[in-house]
Amino acid sequence: MEKEIMDTMAMKRALTRITYEIIERNRGVEDLVIIGIKTRGVFLAQRIAERLKQLENVEVPVGELNVTAYRDDIHQLDSDPNLPGKPHFEFSLEGKKVILVDDVLYTGRTIRAAMDAIMDIGRPKRINLAILVDRGHRELPIRADFVGKNIPTAQNEKIEVSVSEIDEEDSVKIVNGK
Repeated sequence: MEKEIMDTMAMKRALTRITYEIIERNRGVEDLVIIGIKTRGVFLAQRIAERLKQLENVEVPVGELNVTAYRDDIHQLDSDPNLPGKPHFEFSLEGKKVILVDDVLYTGRTIRAAMDAIMDIGRPKRINLAILVDRGHRELPIRADFVGKNIPTAQNEKIEVSVSEIDEEDSVKIVNGK
C-alpha cells in the first residue's frame, strides 16, 4: 500500500524553497559548492544548482558522492574490489561552504558517511545539509539545515523518492511495509 506525499509540482516548490533558503543563509552563493549523495541526491543537487543559476546568474559547482566505502553498517566492504575509492571532485573543498544534498534523511548514517568522505578530501569552511524529505528515526545526532518536507513515519514504512532523470517521474511516496 502506498500514498503519494509529493507530486512533481510539490517537489519543484520544495526544491525552490530550499534554494532560496540556501541563498539567504549564505548571503549569496560566493564560495558555495553543492555535493549530491548518489543516487537521487545527485539529481536533486543538480536541480538546486540550476535554480541558483537562474536566480543568482552564477554557476555553482556540483559534485557526486558515493558513500558506500564510508558506511559503518555495511560489513563486507573489505572484500569488495568494486567499491569506489577516495572521492574526487573537479573543484577544491578548501574553505568552501558545502551544501550536502540527499533525498531522504532517516537514521543519519548516510550523512555521517558523507561527512567523513568530505573531510577525507579537504577542509571546507562549513557543511550544511539539504534534504528533500526528513522522515525521523535518527540514530545519530544529525539534522538537516534545509528540509523540503518533514514526513513522520513508522519504522515499518518506507519513503520512496522518484526523480524523472532515472524513474521517469517526480514523486515522493510513503509505502507501508510488513
